Amino acid sequence: MAPIPVKPGIYKIHAHIIGPTSLLTATEHAGQHGAPVITDRLNPLPIEQEWLVEPAEPVPGAPYVIHLAHHEEAGLVVAEDKLWVNSVPRPEWAKFTFEQVIGGLKILSEKGLALRAGHRGAQIELVAPRPEFQETWTLEFMSPGNED
Repeated sequence: MAPIPVKPGIYKIHAHIIGPTSLLTATEHAGQHGAPVITDRLNPLPIEQEWLVEPAEPVPGAPYVIHLAHHEEAGLVVAEDKLWVNSVPRPEWAKFTFEQVIGGLKILSEKGLALRAGHRGAQIELVAPRPEFQETWTLEFMSPGNED
């Protein structure tokens, strides 16, 4: 399918896995590539679960970058086919596109790999896209973004 545009702004990113709602969540324990990104239950402190989605470049059709809404230096990166959040220069952040699928969106990396949530608490993996619910996501729009 063709990529679809996404309105820039702050989102909660919901995984489609079995059980209570699970959100894309930055962990606090950094490793070699940054802090692992997992799915977790709704957290009363949104700092690790609100993400700013915006075009990587100010041109139509550009892929998107995703970073923590309340820590703008911490963007999503891909290493070893897993998702991490790290305070590295913006050009090192992963770029993504979104495709409409039944029940939500598929989030694809520049290499065409899909974000996959195996189960709550597991680190997000990037895999060859398949029609599986673990690769389907819902973006819950929270606000237009940081307007400083």
